[in-house]
Amino acid sequence: MVLNNIEKLLEKYENGETTLKEEQVLKNYFTSDTVAPHLEIYKPMFAYFLGNQQEQFTKDVPLKTKNKFNYKWLSVAAVAVLMIGFYFKSTTQNELGTYEDPQKAYNEVVKSLAMISTQFNKGASTVGYLDELNKGTATLGYLNEIENTKNLIFK
Repeated sequence: MVLNNIEKLLEKYENGETTLKEEQVLKNYFTSDTVAPHLEIYKPMFAYFLGNQQEQFTKDVPLKTKNKFNYKWLSVAAVAVLMIGFYFKSTTQNELGTYEDPQKAYNEVVKSLAMISTQFNKGASTVGYLDELNKGTATLGYLNEIENTKNLIFK
């Protein structure tokens, strides 16, 4: 009779329909020494459950949060350093970069613009492969013509 009851409880357990009391009956049965031979396969599972039930966490859980670096104050300090730097730079620099001779100023501007032009041309030459891409997309335009022709045929 007890064996029939245990088998019914096992079936309910596998279907997830047992109560806590019924599960305790199963744990007690499978931890005892008198387990039916055809139910021996369940013994390690319930022994594992019993072992886990007695397991305890012994480490301390830190409840305080760690101090985070406050980036707001870092930005305030950076702005302060920049402002001090700009102040000292503007007070110590009397040279404004102007020229008395207009021809000399013109020559300097021409030299600067020539340097900018050469650097810009270097950058523009590396993008030359985009022309090949444009040629490829132009040939894809023929596909639209084929599509239009197909639509005319099937309409």
